[in-house]
Amino acid sequence: MGEFVRAALAFPAVLFSFALVVVAGYWLLVLMGGVGVGHGGHDGHSGPWGHGGHDHQVGHGNHDSHTDAAGVPVTVTLSFAIAVTWFVALVGTALTDRWWLRAAALPVALGLGWLTATCVRRAGRRLFPPETPSLRGDFVGRTCVVRTGRVGPDFGQAEVRAEDGSTAILQVRTDESGLGSGSTALIFDYDVAGEVFLITRFDSALYPHRPAL
Repeated sequence: MGEFVRAALAFPAVLFSFALVVVAGYWLLVLMGGVGVGHGGHDGHSGPWGHGGHDHQVGHGNHDSHTDAAGVPVTVTLSFAIAVTWFVALVGTALTDRWWLRAAALPVALGLGWLTATCVRRAGRRLFPPETPSLRGDFVGRTCVVRTGRVGPDFGQAEVRAEDGSTAILQVRTDESGLGSGSTALIFDYDVAGEVFLITRFDSALYPHRPAL
């Protein structure tokens, strides 16, 4: 364990060790439900990667993870690139004590990290096609179920079911308090500027003819 720590804190691995810690902390928060992964993937029930089928993720906010042209969250691409870059740099650090060989491992690590990011984007282009913007208006007026620990003016995701039975994970916002995971809400508008859906608390007594999700 001591050798591993020394290698992780030596050049060139140390250049990426802190970034890897940040990445690990981010995904830990994602697993705990405190941070949204972003958009561009598929249904969030299978974790950050999503899965095939009819589930989609629509909309994003200014405070959420952006996606690249392939629709893959940038956080996913960066996480893969940083992990590979750090690992290659760590191997180069552990294999030799000569500074010039360690220095040579740095461009190799960066190159493989860039190659990994490129492969992830290409895979995302095939697996996760861009969402059709016209679908956004179809969700206004429907009920949804909150899937994050909380929803506020700057954060929140909810699941909505379309007429064809497919489900989608939406970026949602509200000024109301008390909406948390499992709460049923009504989508009443779409914020074009923020690219998020606006929701309010759903009361079945006020909407007797509208089934909840």
